[in-house]
Amino acid sequence: MTYDCFNVSIDNHIAHIELSRPEKRNAMNEAFWAELPQIIRDIDDNARARCIVISAQGPVFSAGIDLAMFSGIGGDGDKNKPEYGARFYQNVLRLQDSFTALEQCRIPVIAAIQGGCFGGGVDLITACDMRYGTGDSFITIYEINVGMTADVGTFPRILNHMPEGVVRELAYTGRKMPADECKSRGLYNEVYADHTAMMDAVMEVAAEIATKPPLAVYGCKRAITYSRDHSTADALDNIAVWNMSMLIPAEMMEAMQAGMQKRAGKFKDLPKKTG
Repeated sequence: MTYDCFNVSIDNHIAHIELSRPEKRNAMNEAFWAELPQIIRDIDDNARARCIVISAQGPVFSAGIDLAMFSGIGGDGDKNKPEYGARFYQNVLRLQDSFTALEQCRIPVIAAIQGGCFGGGVDLITACDMRYGTGDSFITIYEINVGMTADVGTFPRILNHMPEGVVRELAYTGRKMPADECKSRGLYNEVYADHTAMMDAVMEVAAEIATKPPLAVYGCKRAITYSRDHSTADALDNIAVWNMSMLIPAEMMEAMQAGMQKRAGKFKDLPKKTG
């Protein structure tokens, strides 16, 4: 299937989703917001891969939301009409859902960032499981520079990676945070010299994840996200219930035997979602 904003390929259990509008600095137009969750949910629902990598063509990862979208986000733009606020609210929820799909996906999602990552791009990468960048990459919570508050996911997620005071500084000033600072603050897992080196390393990480038992990986992702958002007591109970329900002795035995025999494990893919 072809898309307006993405190239999608799947090989060796790794799905590579590439933002493909470099001439527009990979700005997030209306098609972007519809296509991304469709792609993610298709891969997840049909168990097409065991890891997802999101990268971008061109010198900029993403310029963020296409400003042309703002003209219609609240309907005809007349704030004096009572339906304006309701339409604006529903549209923002729709945009938020596009990135929540990354977090809710059963499969780990890795972001590979080069060049600038503006506004909505930060919303996107903070919804991923891991982030890697090139040395020339940077993030900026750019919304303040156009007179608005970021509303598609940056704030509730970036606070899981960086101190509140740092996030407030970025939000209030709109300054660029360079790659080395992104790593030192905990947002990036690693920084690489250039795009080629980054993609080689990211694909190596993805390939390693793809060798692990998919259900156990899904359990890890679910438990980590749940633990982040709940108390320790609730998280402990949750993982106990998960393993009580989902632990598969045959998969554990295969993992141990594969390790001892120094071979790749033969694991079942995640079940396809139905209904």
